[in-house]
Amino acid sequence: MNIYVGSLQYDITEDELRSIFEAYGAVDSVKIIMDKFSGRSKGFGFIEMPDSTEAEQAIQSLNGSEISGRKVIVNLATEKKERPRRTGGYEQRGNYR
Repeated sequence: MNIYVGSLQYDITEDELRSIFEAYGAVDSVKIIMDKFSGRSKGFGFIEMPDSTEAEQAIQSLNGSEISGRKVIVNLATEKKERPRRTGGYEQRGNYR
């Protein structure tokens, strides 16, 4: 089960996040999303837990709790929606000759 964790402290590590979730069961993977330009955390990440019962317990227990001094959002991750590709514009706006 894929879990979204938001409002994370920017300096939290994947190891710290893993240990928090391992209190509720097995954790397959932890991924904190990083900004590709600055290399800094974007303040959210994803936890993959194989057992849905343990994952639900983690979500119920950790949503709204404080992790490293910040109240976090923890819920079931949803699939990223496909967005139309941006073409960059000049012709798109009707300003071509």
